[in-house]
Amino acid sequence: MANKIHRLNHIFREDKKTFIMAMDHGNGFNVLPAMKYPGNIISEVARAGVDAFLATVGLADKFADNFHGKGIILRLDGGSSFLGSKDKPLQTVVGIEDAIRLGVDSVISMGFPGSRWEDQILKDLSRNIHECNKWGIPLTAEMLPRGFEPAEDSRTPQNITFACRMGAEMGADIIKTEYTGSIETFKELCESVYVPVVILGGSKKVTEEKLLTEIKEALSAGGAGVAMGRNIWNHENPARFAGAIAKLIHEDCSVEAALKELNKKY
Repeated sequence: MANKIHRLNHIFREDKKTFIMAMDHGNGFNVLPAMKYPGNIISEVARAGVDAFLATVGLADKFADNFHGKGIILRLDGGSSFLGSKDKPLQTVVGIEDAIRLGVDSVISMGFPGSRWEDQILKDLSRNIHECNKWGIPLTAEMLPRGFEPAEDSRTPQNITFACRMGAEMGADIIKTEYTGSIETFKELCESVYVPVVILGGSKKVTEEKLLTEIKEALSAGGAGVAMGRNIWNHENPARFAGAIAKLIHEDCSVEAALKELNKKY
């Protein structure tokens, strides 16, 4: 049985950085029409420089060949959809042994400290971490203060830092979270959390330059990379955008150089 280090080396390159493409949204959100043909997108961005994918059971099972040997991080949470009433929490709906049978390298589970469902969600996260430790599977924790509930202090740098540190203390191997908004505050976060931290992209569509600038800032502050999806697979040319992001992460190029890569004519 492969151990955690072996599996983590399938997600992170030798520079200890990673470009994770999030494609797990179809588990509860409407991804159409942009992700009508997920196998094509997976194959194209894998060849463009993506290191690993956040995936659902369906994607991991039905499109195994399209990943071209890249790392797979399986989403464990579910049980609700965007059509639902929003009065129930996310739950763990996929077991660790199921993940192992699918041959994935890591799993991902939510952590929402401060939300009205924190008792159940954090218990699920803790249970998943301990189950992963039995099998040598790295766990990625998506740590978001108050979850998706609107509140004035939901996304303050202090609360994001607290949530990430809590995920590390619970035993997570990778933390996925929101960028704090500045190099100074994200540097403080990275110094306060002793496991790799990757930033998410979020649901809001932003310009190419803004997204690349946030990635560059996060990396310069000590971030380990990104776990982004919607801003990439909704792009008119996902593979070209993925190639520019990979260059930014692994070649330490400037935002200007990444934009030039994105807009290069072939």
